[in-house]
Amino acid sequence: MCGIVGLINLNSVAVAPPILKRMTDEIAHRGPDGEGHWIEGNVGLGHRRLAILDLSPAGHQPMVSADHRFVLTYNGEIYNFRELRAELQAIGYWFRSKTDSEVVLYALAEWGVQALDRFNGMFALALWDRKSQTLLLARDRYGIKPLYYAQQGSLFIFGSEQKAMLTVPGFERQLDQSALLEYFTFQNFFTDRTLLKGVKLLPAGHYATFDLRHPSPSLQVVQYWDFHFREPSDSIEIQDYREELDRLFQQAVNRQLVSDVELGCYLSGGIDSGSISAIAARSYPYLKSFTCGFDLSSASGIELAFDERTKAEAMSYHFKTEHYEMVLKAGDMERILPKLAWHLEEPRVGQSYPNYYVAQLASKFVKVILSGAGGDELFGGYPWRYYRAVVNDNFENYIDKYYRFWHRLIPNEQLEHVFSPIWHDVSHVCARDLFRDVFKHRPDSLEGPKDYINHSLYFEAKTFLHGLLIVEDKLSMAHSLESRVPFLDNDLVDFAMRCPVSLKLNNLSEVVRLNENEPGNKPQKFFQKTRDGKQILRDVMQRYIPQDITKAQKQGFSAPDASWFKGDSIEFVKRTLLNRNAAIYTLMDKRTVEALIQEHLTGQQNRRLLIWSLLNLEEFLGAYI
Repeated sequence: MCGIVGLINLNSVAVAPPILKRMTDEIAHRGPDGEGHWIEGNVGLGHRRLAILDLSPAGHQPMVSADHRFVLTYNGEIYNFRELRAELQAIGYWFRSKTDSEVVLYALAEWGVQALDRFNGMFALALWDRKSQTLLLARDRYGIKPLYYAQQGSLFIFGSEQKAMLTVPGFERQLDQSALLEYFTFQNFFTDRTLLKGVKLLPAGHYATFDLRHPSPSLQVVQYWDFHFREPSDSIEIQDYREELDRLFQQAVNRQLVSDVELGCYLSGGIDSGSISAIAARSYPYLKSFTCGFDLSSASGIELAFDERTKAEAMSYHFKTEHYEMVLKAGDMERILPKLAWHLEEPRVGQSYPNYYVAQLASKFVKVILSGAGGDELFGGYPWRYYRAVVNDNFENYIDKYYRFWHRLIPNEQLEHVFSPIWHDVSHVCARDLFRDVFKHRPDSLEGPKDYINHSLYFEAKTFLHGLLIVEDKLSMAHSLESRVPFLDNDLVDFAMRCPVSLKLNNLSEVVRLNENEPGNKPQKFFQKTRDGKQILRDVMQRYIPQDITKAQKQGFSAPDASWFKGDSIEFVKRTLLNRNAAIYTLMDKRTVEALIQEHLTGQQNRRLLIWSLLNLEEFLGAYI
């Protein structure tokens, strides 16, 4: 787990060592255990090391192959590296280290880009081929590790974080206004854009090549993997599915316990982190666990249930973990926001500062943490979202329904008013098209509700999960903490994608029979947070987790900010966002935005996510533009 950077001067000017070092220094938090630089003429690669496997100098990067042809800078963990190393040794490769990095190097040397499909883990990497004068960039299947790039004039540049790229002299910083509109529609990015114009995020499951032999070289991006949720063609007994999930889940967790440093796990009180902790604790004695709770003295409504410390403590006792917890209160967000915005670079899904604090806590005791990200997206954890678009005439009808109910920070009809100062520059952006274009491979036919559910699962994995993973990476690496996600083991993901929808969701058949014209509170019953989702995971985990956890209603990890923003933190919100000199009002209409904020402060509407996003944008503009 590390940080990588690189640059190529397309005008053939030699790379200056101080510039490359400045880039790696900017992301030193990603790798405090060492740094490395490799320069040959106009090509430079840099690396910051967080030593997890083989702590010796043999793991130093950038790593050069024995024949001096290939140079690798790599960030990640490949959990099947021992199997791949044995295969490469049988071919004739010799290894001088016990790292997965060296396995990645020689796997790419031997199998080329086909090696990417064989890696079970998380990675962002750059491989320079000195013979062919070609650069390879690649990201893992799911996008656990980020990799940004940009081409400005005669400079091609990349890095694990955008801030490294901004240290290069002459690099232009300009806000991408179209990306801003995209974010304030979805609180996420569905494209490869960032808030910095020209800076792109290499999509998950993609690689890219940059051939310097070409007279006008440009990055060629290729997709090598994608999610494919589908109903199985064969009839298999329910119990067989349960046994297979049990086997694969244990295998996934145990694979990710490999480490030469201290390892722990998040334990939020929910089924995802609880499942991982339960299995890990069986193989890893005296496992350390970490929980973040909230002071609810000024909370109200549904937020009174946001603190799950009691459940986490109960599971810690059950699993015999060495448990640590912290409590956040109103004001903790205000305190950390400038540093948080700097690490995040661009805001994404949810209110993420609790993640920052719990990662900070964990980093005081361990160097590797297991996270429960991915469980919801693989096993149907958001049924109240899927159920709204299960009966459709065709794909376009499905898109219309799903898009209509997908949460948006600013409704379409208000976008023009909010962004009136820049509307003439962004009016061409069509939010529905961005939504629809997530489905790159559109179906020839959709036969029924289960097919539509599988499409919704695909959408969630490509957008919401990807956003969560970017946040997870940035906020864990801010504290030099490696975050691993056992749910995103290749074999477990393959199983989840072919697992029948009927084993994930409880009430699909009843929802399908709903008559929208019948009386009764259907949204109350089906279109809110319920216990419907992840049924097969709940069934299997009853063997390891107390039933009050496996049968509990879905609860996200969120602070009671809706209450705090109109209570203890109201003065901070007013001071920051109701200030006529706020930077956001160079882009947004002050009167319209203030009206939306006042709706929250007066209790008319819950606009906590909008307020959070505005606060982040204000900090981003000050730090990066």
